[in-house]
Formats: sequence, structure tokens, C-alpha cells
Amino acid sequence: MSAEQDPDREPVRLSRRGSVGILTIDRLRLNEARIESMKQSLVASKATLKQYEWVETMALSLGGEEKVKQQNTCYYGADGALQKVPVAADAKEDKKRGLRGKVAESKKEEFAGAIKSASSLLHQYTPLDPAKIQAAKAAGNVSVSVPGADGKVRVTIKNYLKPGDEVGIVADGAKNTLQSVTIKSFVDDKSPVTGSVTYAALTDGTAYPAKQTLDISAQKLKVDISNSGYRKHSS
Repeated sequence: MSAEQDPDREPVRLSRRGSVGILTIDRLRLNEARIESMKQSLVASKATLKQYEWVETMALSLGGEEKVKQQNTCYYGADGALQKVPVAADAKEDKKRGLRGKVAESKKEEFAGAIKSASSLLHQYTPLDPAKIQAAKAAGNVSVSVPGADGKVRVTIKNYLKPGDEVGIVADGAKNTLQSVTIKSFVDDKSPVTGSVTYAALTDGTAYPAKQTLDISAQKLKVDISNSGYRKHSS
């Protein structure tokens, strides 16, 4: 398909017909406005979320079987860093003695390490960083679709966090607010990783990641995270 046939890849130039170039420039301006509006929404939501605390429920499955489930109370500290405080011990924890106990403890530590590694990667993509979006846009790695029949706009960002990764964003075409994010990345050993984030809104309109998943197929490892119980910090 040629550039003239693909509306998402129209060249920025005036043709003999004139109107083609004008429409193209208007389209690019609209895309610029969408990206800028989305970045502003991300900044505003991130700032507002620092006033809240919430409960994060994380479950790790191996080969389709849930192995670990834990909850953390989450909030942003005075230094702006995300803090996590365990709510309770894993309900699946079964204390064993002797050799079986040592093996179980070893497995528990292995799973805990896997959760930490997976959640660390996921949190590098959630929430999205407006500065990284801007850097990708400046490098020509951002494309924006026209609104679909459902009124949604698709944004694709390549090389967002590391070379070779890809972030797909679905946003409300009217409000330019996030609805969902898909992630294609990889861990240190180059194992492919896929992830998804579904956004919801608090009563004040603040967007937050309601559900997150991360799947490392090579290790048959999956992490599911849900965030709920948002409330403002007590004075």
C-alpha cells in the first residue's frame, strides 16, 4: 500500500490539489494535540494519585496454577517514591518442617523473586511517563490512528523503555484519556514479555490502573495485579 493510500502515513507536502496537503497538516496537528492532551492527563492523574492510598492484590501463577498471592497497602512517600506495606501473609502459605520445609521456603523465595522482578518491569510501564512518550515522538516512534467506529483512538509507541519494545494505547477519542495499555517487552534474559493494563477512573476523574497482567510465556509465569480501595490519606 502506498503512502497516499494509507491515511496514517500521508506525506507532509502540498500536492497539485492543495487540499490533500492541507488535510494532512490538519491531521498531524490533531495528532499532536491528542498526544499533548494525553500527556497532560497522565501528569494530572499521577499527581492526584499521590494524595491516595490503596490496596494492591498480586497473584503469581506458574503453569496455570496459582502459587503465591499477596496484598500490599500502597502510597507515595514524601520523596515521591511508591511505598508498599504488606497487608497479611500469603493465605496459601503452609508451614512445613524439616527438609520439606526447607524446600518449600526455597520455592517461596524463588516465587517472591519472580514477583519482584515481574512487578518491577510492569511498574516501569505503569503509569506511562510523559517524558518517554515525548522522546519516542521526537524520534518518530509514535503513530496515532483516526478514531474508530467505537470512538477510540489507538496510539502505538515503539522503543518506549528499551529498544525493540512496543506500547499500545487505547484512549477515549473525545477526552483523550487512557482506557487500556498493552505491552510487548522482554526481561533480562531476552525472554518475551506481554502485559496489559486496564484503566478506570476515581470519582474525581483521576485515571488509575485497575487491573494489570504480565505474562512471561517462556517461564510459564503470569502475574495478575488488581488495585482497589482507593482513599485519600488521613491527615
